[in-house]
Parts: sequence; structure tokens; C-alpha cells
Amino acid sequence: MTTASRGGVTGPADGGQPAHPRPDRSPGTTPPADSRLTREVLDGLTEAVVTVDRAGLVTLVNATATALLPELAPGTDLRACAVPAVARAVDAGADAFDAEHGGRRLRGVRRDLADGRHAWYVRDVTEEHARTEALHVERSRTMFLAQAGNRLGLSLQREQTLRTAATLPVPYLADLALVVHLPPPPAADQPHWIRYDGTEAAPATGLATWPLTGSLPGLAEALAGHAVGPSPWPDAEAADPATVLPADFGRPGTVLVSPMRGAGRTIGALVLVRRAGRAGFDGRDVELAREFATRAGTALGAADLYGEQVHLARVLQHSLLPPDLPAVPGAALAGGYRAAGDRLRIGGDFYDVFPVPGGAIFALGDVAGKGVGAAVLTGRVRQSLRTLRLVEQRPLELMRLLNQALFDAPDAARRSQFTTLLLGTLEAAADGGFTVRIAGGGHPSPLRVRADGGVSPVAVGGMPVGALAAARFAEAEFRLAPGELLFAYTNGVVEARGGPGGQEMFGEERLHAALAAAAGSTPAELVDRLLEALDGWLDGQSQDDIAMLVVAAAPA
Repeated sequence: MTTASRGGVTGPADGGQPAHPRPDRSPGTTPPADSRLTREVLDGLTEAVVTVDRAGLVTLVNATATALLPELAPGTDLRACAVPAVARAVDAGADAFDAEHGGRRLRGVRRDLADGRHAWYVRDVTEEHARTEALHVERSRTMFLAQAGNRLGLSLQREQTLRTAATLPVPYLADLALVVHLPPPPAADQPHWIRYDGTEAAPATGLATWPLTGSLPGLAEALAGHAVGPSPWPDAEAADPATVLPADFGRPGTVLVSPMRGAGRTIGALVLVRRAGRAGFDGRDVELAREFATRAGTALGAADLYGEQVHLARVLQHSLLPPDLPAVPGAALAGGYRAAGDRLRIGGDFYDVFPVPGGAIFALGDVAGKGVGAAVLTGRVRQSLRTLRLVEQRPLELMRLLNQALFDAPDAARRSQFTTLLLGTLEAAADGGFTVRIAGGGHPSPLRVRADGGVSPVAVGGMPVGALAAARFAEAEFRLAPGELLFAYTNGVVEARGGPGGQEMFGEERLHAALAAAAGSTPAELVDRLLEALDGWLDGQSQDDIAMLVVAAAPA
């Protein structure tokens, strides 16, 4: 039998250890004021307090303990009490426990008291634990999205992006991820799929059927751009969805389908499947899956756009790269080209050779600017030359026609682009060699390399082509004797900055020395030696566009 004192602290009425030492008093007398104060203090604590005597029996529980652990009444043996976490801790001699009880998360700590007694202090940490768990979940979600953004952003290749979109959600979001995607136009006639469940060495792929989009809940809506909520996996009788599940996957439980949007259209759908027995998709799961699908769709759309640009760039590159040089009787030709740090290898420097009866027409130029913009004008100049040469083959007149053609272009005023140019003809001489006529349009003078190694410029001058409607151009004529070379180049050769300090220009003096040292070489050998010398001079630094053309008159 126990007696309850005011405030909720309870203890034994007869025998056992009293709740608090107290002086002897006759029955019915009022407890001392300090004892009442102690009980009031204990009952006012938000922490449960349970004291135990040397025998392990409960001697006192405060009001919080009575509410939180009603099983622990005074006189209860903790080793056999109805609170498993406490019983296990006492039996193991532990000083603390952290466990669920009565739908609450409790955390207890034991403290030793005098005379072999001790007390358990127990806190209800349910809300604290929930906040910690929520923070942990939120951090894991943030880390997942960060990892997703990082991996999806690493590749602009469509297949790599699809593999990432299918593999990353497993197992964090689902036991299986399936991406049903539409190829980019004009090939988007039938959907494809890529699937991953964590047991496969690599994602599996296949061709989807349109009946699949109708039999799998939410897939048709997602491919149309509409978001739907999670739903149970369809009955086993629906054969089409089963074709995209591994044979040993087990029984699917719930499925969540999210649209993947990118490049202004819906380009696929992300299908997440959880096995039966795993919790379904809650609101936060749906939100996270939607966000991941959006990021994956954006990455896939970017990959599609990049693929289109690469295709167009390859077509452009094929049309703008320097051509294979034709055979010209009595002459040996070679060209060299380097674009200014452009991965597409196209730029504003160019050369071209057009065979004509008895010789050839050659051109070498440097369009203002770099990269694709300069390459577009390069293509325009080259195509104009190819057309105009059919009606005019005299270098000076041909250059004037080209200047007028560039100004006749509709966007000439807005473009404000021009090119420096050397335009010449080779006419075979009866006694060997060639008669060379060169028109200059503001370009560096070509160099004549004699058989004995002497190097001299061929002064032509002139004004850039396309800069002024009334531009004046100059022309020079000379004989290229057997065994001599004509070397034409763009200013990227002499202005290449490098050397010991990294900022010194290669310069004309080094170019002349390199040409003199290469006397007797074939044009191809000369180009290779010069490009190698420039690479060593630049030592990996960025460069301007470089083009060079070498014409050699065959020795007698």
C-alpha cells in the first residue's frame, strides 16, 4: 500500500526506503515545509525522476515519471518491469538507454546516489528526435539533388545523360528506375526505354511500345507533360509493363511517374517502382522525384541541343576546313592550318588552289575575327572565289570583283567584317618554273625562297578586301625558277607569342631563318618543320589562327 503526497510524488507507506528522510512524527501531523518544497520541486521538473533502492526496487517517481512511465510504481523491480528499455539497461548494468516506448522516444541516464541507491532521469525526446530525423532526411535529399545536378551536368552526351537519369534514383528513391524517352526530332516516332534496378552491371535498354504507355498508370499523362500522383502497380495480367521489369525483380508495389521536360518540350518520363513491402511514396518523395525528373529532363534537353549543334558544326567544319590540294603539273604544293584554340578546328584563316589549264589560281587569306563567326565569312569568301574565277582569272580583277561581292551582301554594313588576301596565278613557263602574278589585299608579303637558301619578300601591298567599296589593290609579277619556293602565310605565324618569357613574338627574323634552313626541302617537309617550330615556341599557349601555303617549282 502506498500513500500519495501532494504534487504527485509517491513512495512506500510501510517498509522500504522512504522517498525522503524525514524526522519521526506522529500520525496525522503535517509534513515539514522543506519536505513539501522538495516534492513540489521534483514534481515541477519536466524530466522524469525514478529513484531505486539497493535492492533495485522503485522508491520514488515524480509527476512526470508517473505520466511518462506509469508502469514504474513504487515497489516495482526494475529488472522485471514492463518498460523493456529500462529492464534491459538494468539487467546489462548500462548507465543509459535510448528507445521507443508507448509511442514516444525516451532517453534515460542513471546517476548513483548515497548508500547504494541510484536514480534514473528520463527525458521525452520524441520531438527532438523527429527534428533530428527530419534534418537528416532533408540533408540527404539535398545531397541527392546536389549529386544529381553534378552528375547530370558533367555530360552533354545523350546516352550518358540517360544512364545517369536511370541509375541515380536507385536505391535512394526507388528499387527500379525506368526512363521512357522520345528521341529528338525528326526521329521521335517511337519511345525507347532504359532501366536500372541496382543488380544489373549496366542499364538495360529497349524499344517501348505505345500500348505500354496506356497500360502503365500515369505514363501516357507524363509523356503528354502532365504530372500524376503515385499509384499501385497494375495487375499481373497487364503484360506490357512486365516486359520492362527484370525477371527476378519480385512483386512491384507502387509506381510514380514524372514528366521530363527539356528544350521546350516533354522529352520523356521517369518511372520509379518500389517493391511490395517498401513504404509507398509520400509527399516529400513525390516532390523530390519531380525535382529530379525536371533536372534530368533539362540535362537531356541540353544534350539534345548540344548534339544538334555538334552535327551542324561538323557539316560546317567539313565545308570550311582547308581542302586537299589538287595536283598541278610542274609544281609541288603543301598547306598548313591551325585554328585559334577552337575545338571545331575552324577559324578565319584559309587557303585554296583551283587548277586551270597551264597552271593554277591560288588564294590565302585572313578574315577578321576568330571562331565560327570568322569561319562563316571565310566560307563566303571561298565560295565567292570559286564562282568568280569562272568569269575572271586575272588576280587583280578577280580581287576587285570579290570586294564588290562582299559589299553586295545584305548584311555587309552590320557585319563590318573584312579579309586580308593574297590572290595569285601560276602559269607554267616554257623553260621550266612558273610565271607568278600576285594581287595583294592588305596581306603580309609572301616570301620567295631560292634554292641557295636566300629569302626575299615579294612586295604587293594593297588594301583589305571588304573594308572599303573603293579599295585599291596592288599586283606583282615574277618568275618562280625551278627549285625555288613561294611561301605565303597569315600573320598568326609571325605574331605567335611564346619563347622563354611566354610573350615574345616569333617574328619575321625567325621565320626567315627557318625558311633558309629548310632550303631544299619539299613543301610538305617545310610545312611540318614550321608547324613543329611554332608548337615549340608556343609551348601549349593559345594562338591566333595560322595558315600557310607553299608552292615549289619542280627542279629542271
